[in-house]
Amino acid sequence: MQRKSRGLRALEPLVWVGPAVVLIALVVIWPVVEMIRSSFLKISRFGVVQGSNGTANYEKLFAEPDFGSVMWRSLIWVVAVVGLTVLISLGLAQLFNQRFPGRKIARWALIAPWAASVLMTAIVFKWMLDPEVGMINMVLRDLGLIDALGGASADPLGDASTAMPWLIFVAVFVSVPFTTYALMAGLATIPGDVYEAARMDGAAKWRTYWSITLPLLRPALTVAALINIMNVFNSFPIIWAMTHGQPGYSTATSTIFMYILKNANIGESAAMSVVNFGMVIILTAIFLKVSRWKTEVA
Repeated sequence: MQRKSRGLRALEPLVWVGPAVVLIALVVIWPVVEMIRSSFLKISRFGVVQGSNGTANYEKLFAEPDFGSVMWRSLIWVVAVVGLTVLISLGLAQLFNQRFPGRKIARWALIAPWAASVLMTAIVFKWMLDPEVGMINMVLRDLGLIDALGGASADPLGDASTAMPWLIFVAVFVSVPFTTYALMAGLATIPGDVYEAARMDGAAKWRTYWSITLPLLRPALTVAALINIMNVFNSFPIIWAMTHGQPGYSTATSTIFMYILKNANIGESAAMSVVNFGMVIILTAIFLKVSRWKTEVA
């Protein structure tokens, strides 16, 4: 009887862990397995499985003339958006951590781009960049900047050289609020007596920020940057709503490319999904290695 009782007690943790394991299996593991399995199947454009296709989907994907440029652009997209987001958010978090008149209003205003739909924000910016009636274009025209550039920026989203910077700007615009609030939460955990000791030692403000604030902020910074890397790499609404990856594939990232491939070859699109998944894992691993996230802060 006692042996049976001990056996039941040993199974008690499963009552708490079991639902989480089942949820992870259904929401994460099963879709990944299906994605990988689909990449080796021949699937019609109507979703009918026509049998195994071996590695033909991957061979066709890697033979796509735009594959290399799309992957390179995806890397630039992630590095530019996440890098600028973190830099801007560091400054804003430090600013909003100070006491000044209207700080509460400013903090609430910062939430607006985050609270609004990403798709809606992208569409609004697309309207503002319209070559005929867009507000931004009208301002640039009134300032004579379009004529000064030889009319090259008359249609910012129709030219690859100007479309990508605008896409990066919008992505940073919608990413900054979350990152700033995450860093503000990290700043709130830093004890004030640490700064008091630094002031007593005569440390300059920049020295204090570099040697105290940034190291103690690293856990919050790591989490915020990691979430941004995964979100930005898989970002779809901004680019699709503003340019559809055009002109050509000049503004398409791997996620947009995957969606476009779906219309012609679902198997090839599934192969692109697997490549995407692998790239996210690689980027995450590189970031964690560089950030030395396991190193304890003294």
